Amino acid sequence: MSTATQTAPGDFWEVEPHHHHEGASTSIGFWIYLMSDCLMFAVLFAVFGVLGGSYAAGPGPKDLFDLELVALNTAFLLLSSITYGFAMLAMVKENTRGTLMWLGITLVFGLLFLAVEIYEFQHLIHLGAGPQRSAFLSAFFALVGTHGLHVAFGCLWLVTLMIQIRQRGLIPANRRRLACLSMFWHFLDVIWIGVFTFVYLLGMI
Repeated sequence: MSTATQTAPGDFWEVEPHHHHEGASTSIGFWIYLMSDCLMFAVLFAVFGVLGGSYAAGPGPKDLFDLELVALNTAFLLLSSITYGFAMLAMVKENTRGTLMWLGITLVFGLLFLAVEIYEFQHLIHLGAGPQRSAFLSAFFALVGTHGLHVAFGCLWLVTLMIQIRQRGLIPANRRRLACLSMFWHFLDVIWIGVFTFVYLLGMI
């Protein structure tokens, strides 16, 4: 609440502004965004749970999925989370060069993940197993594709943040941005573990 004081009889009220902690609204807003993303992925998982067995006399997971390739892709994303953690540790130590180096390595792993996922999608479509082939494939492309779009956005955000750090250093604003991207990147990691388990592993059993 803002406080008000009257300076003299008949004078107008002077309002003293209430100052919020810098960056607090950014953190709260970002948590709200992550919660909305959780709801969206929960719906996509639910849709896949309902439609995941509707093959329309077409190919199923055992006919389409290359588990070794998916495991390699999972390793790329898990390693990217570890390297992002090293970037945060370098930030705490005020090591700008180390922060940029680990962010660059994280970006490479993120791009490798996207490259493998694009290859997988192209291969499935080449086999005639596009999203229009069956309800199972529609749900698969919707869930996995949405996650891939998030990773692509994360990579773009990573590049932008690296440019900002190179230009302005580890100022408080860039530290907050690094923390927000850290939450987003680890969130994508958790979602992918769910995708790998629920879509790929259970589909191959």
